[in-house]
Amino acid sequence: MSEDANYKSELVGVFGHPVAENPTIVMIEAAFRDLNLNWRYLNIEVLPEDLQTAVVGLRSMQFKGINLTIPHKVNVLPVLDRLAPDAKLMGAVNTVRREGDLLIGENTDGKGFLRSLRDDAGLDPSGKRVVFLGAGGAARAMAIELALTGAESILIINRSAERGESLSRLIKENTSCESEYLPWVSGVSFPSDTDVLVNATSIGLFPNVTEKADINYDCISRDMVVCDVIPNPPKTPFLAEANARGARTLDGLGMLVYQGAIAFRMWTGQEPSVEVMKEALESVFQ
Repeated sequence: MSEDANYKSELVGVFGHPVAENPTIVMIEAAFRDLNLNWRYLNIEVLPEDLQTAVVGLRSMQFKGINLTIPHKVNVLPVLDRLAPDAKLMGAVNTVRREGDLLIGENTDGKGFLRSLRDDAGLDPSGKRVVFLGAGGAARAMAIELALTGAESILIINRSAERGESLSRLIKENTSCESEYLPWVSGVSFPSDTDVLVNATSIGLFPNVTEKADINYDCISRDMVVCDVIPNPPKTPFLAEANARGARTLDGLGMLVYQGAIAFRMWTGQEPSVEVMKEALESVFQ
């Protein structure tokens, strides 16, 4: 046996319920192979009542980190040692990284979206007017990130007034960005001077690939960047409507890849190939 033989894989993964169809493993494992890293990414089914003991196991087994998905992004907060300032403001964690013996909670969703907006759409959100459809976890992370980056205003359109007003208030009270809430009624319109329109809901996600957000699509102009968080399929009916009106569009695949790449770097200290990660996802998406 070689003196430098090492048969131990470093472990990361995702806690969720359900988690069997979570595709993050595909792109992260592809990046491990590309960099010849002896690391493994595991999809781990964790019931809500077992989250605390799962985190104890994470510590004991010396995991380098973990992703959190539904329903654990909020409930994990009390069992971590520290939260990044933006994750604390968002009130949700989707990535945990190890710093010595400490488990640090981060949120890479908004950062992934911001990178996609800048790198793929060529748009700096500073000073821009943004409209979000939805006020759930994805919208919360993305909107807070844009507000902290200098967006001028963020309009939240949501069916639940409580959740929509809560996110709008959070933005106004903690950033310099203006924010308002607008009830989502059928065919809702939004300002014509909007710079960025974002569907932050699950409308259009596989297998419901023919669904699209119930808004007034004639409000979309060629001057807008229209974004969808749906990665599968990347080309949604929502984006097709925007394309037909001459707007620039941004699909959810880039956001998914970039937020994964940020977590990858947090865990390994190495920069993965986003091209390798994207190709891996495209090979399994519908």
